[in-house]
Amino acid sequence: MLMPGLVIEREVLIEAPVEVVWRTITEPDQMSQWFADRVELVVEPGALGFMEFGDQGGPVVVETVDPPTRFSFRWNHPREEDPVAGNSMLVEFTLIPEGDERTRLRVVESGHELRAWPDAEIQRYADEHRDGWVEYTDRLATLLAKRRSE
Repeated sequence: MLMPGLVIEREVLIEAPVEVVWRTITEPDQMSQWFADRVELVVEPGALGFMEFGDQGGPVVVETVDPPTRFSFRWNHPREEDPVAGNSMLVEFTLIPEGDERTRLRVVESGHELRAWPDAEIQRYADEHRDGWVEYTDRLATLLAKRRSE
């Protein structure tokens, strides 16, 4: 049975067209402006990449690429294994156009229960990432609103 709050869901309305939001969440030079400090990524299913957040980070594997509405990747897997369903967290971005100039972005991170960590560690990780997704999606919305006003 899942501990409460292990699936992280965050939704934000962004004042930018879906194509702009898509580029900002999938292009490495754009991702490093609101998400990870360093991003090495080819946006193709199965592609191996890397994301660095200060002194943390690691490999990622692109899972789904369906422009401009769905993008997902796997991360946080055991070091001696490749990230696959069953041993890693899945981050899914869904973009829903709202008219021509706004996009509803939904982020879901799941799979926390798959790691062989003590329950307290799983819960700590989920809590940290829940707070992190609030910060990162707010940062993304602010970045795109600022660009729009320039």
